[in-house]
Amino acid sequence: MGTLPVFRWRLAPDGYATRRQLRARGLRPGGQDVAAQLERPRPRRGPMVAYLYRIDQAKPVRPMTPARWAALAKANAARRICPQCRRDSGYVIPASLGTCVPCAYPDPADSSRSA
Repeated sequence: MGTLPVFRWRLAPDGYATRRQLRARGLRPGGQDVAAQLERPRPRRGPMVAYLYRIDQAKPVRPMTPARWAALAKANAARRICPQCRRDSGYVIPASLGTCVPCAYPDPADSSRSA
C-alpha cells in the first residue's frame, strides 16, 4: 500500500465516505483498505484525521439475526449489573465509577444496599 491521498476538510471528491457516512447509507467498508484521508487543521495540535473508504467497494450492512439481537440485549443487560451489590441499577454503570452510584457514594444512614 502506497501513500494515501490527503484531502482538506470538506474537500474530498465524490465517491469517498467515512465509516459513519457509509453506515448512514446502510453500507460497511467490507474488508477494503483505507482509500484516502481527510485532515482538519487544529491550532496548537496536529490535524484531526478521518479515514475515507470507496463507496463503490462498500458492501451492505449485515442484517441483525434473532441470535444477534439476543446477544446484544444480554450484553446491554450485563452493563447495568453492579459488580459490588449485584443489582440491576436500571442504567449503564459508568466506567469512571465501576459500580452503581449508591455503592460508589454510600449513604451512612442507609444500610440496605450493603453487599
